[in-house]
Amino acid sequence: MASREIVVAVAGATGAVGREMLKILEERSFPAKEIRPLASARSAGTAVEYAGGELTVQELTEDSFKGVDIALFSAGGSVSEKFAPIAAQSGCVVVDNSSAWRMDGRAPLVVPEVNPHDLDKHMGIIANPNCSTIQMVVVLKPLHDAATIKRVVVSTYQAVSGTGQKAIDELQGQVRDLFNMQEPKVDVYPHRIAFNCLPHIDVFLDNDYTKEEMKMVNETKKIMGDDTIGVTATTVRVPVFYGHSESLNIETEKKLSAKEARAILFNAPGVEVLDNPRENIYPMAINAAGEDATFVGRIREDDTIANGLNMWVVADNLRKGAALNTIQIAEELINRDLVRVTDTSVFANG
Repeated sequence: MASREIVVAVAGATGAVGREMLKILEERSFPAKEIRPLASARSAGTAVEYAGGELTVQELTEDSFKGVDIALFSAGGSVSEKFAPIAAQSGCVVVDNSSAWRMDGRAPLVVPEVNPHDLDKHMGIIANPNCSTIQMVVVLKPLHDAATIKRVVVSTYQAVSGTGQKAIDELQGQVRDLFNMQEPKVDVYPHRIAFNCLPHIDVFLDNDYTKEEMKMVNETKKIMGDDTIGVTATTVRVPVFYGHSESLNIETEKKLSAKEARAILFNAPGVEVLDNPRENIYPMAINAAGEDATFVGRIREDDTIANGLNMWVVADNLRKGAALNTIQIAEELINRDLVRVTDTSVFANG
């Protein structure tokens, strides 16, 4: 399909990730002849910024995907469950940012630097992974290719923007209240987030892990295409506005020195190495905010096991963790001439 023919819909265009998608589509000069912003009825008729002008938001309905080639969804799981199959049945390729389709066997779960080949088997819906999973597997994949990863222990330090605008507003308000010697309001999280860390992201499951933690476990195995990798996670919400940080402990089958790992990651796509601790150079959330790269540093050997590495990974959760990865998938679809649905009946029953 010629690039000039591409029509792109953005479902959830008025949300934080949807607006970031529009911003990145413009920044990357995405080859579309039309961008169609979609949102709920209450947002219909409002305007969103794009390419120095404004686009009028249309209501998301079952008829929204007529003439659309690629639909980028960031409107929540229930919306995706309803409308993504409708879009696919209309012949539109969906790239969905919610968790609705990630573990569905019909939907590839894709990070373009890691498993772009999985797009070849798409059937109309492609899932964008969880934000914390994306930045981790971008770093894991080149190391896995070099030395075969056996086990990963990850602890995350996730920004409040991962919860949404209400959480950003709540952190701002709580900081203001505390500095004014007032009792802070707690609505979004079960406890105060200002000057605090919450080892609780999403709901707790029967195994006492949170849903967020199990997303990292299950999604990593699907993306990497290897069920034998052991993954265990502890996910923590921290009082940072933008940028997720992760501490990774990796055990490999083949020995990799810190120097070898650093050299591998230096040449890895989408990765930027910041690793000179003697000069106080290491990744921080303030480095990642607004950036496309996944940053890695504090690369060192774990001397408690034979083949172990520790490292620190940081990325902008709204960009690489959501909007950018979604758009990179769309770009890969165009490059591979995969902007088509060969069987529109696959998702006929949702």
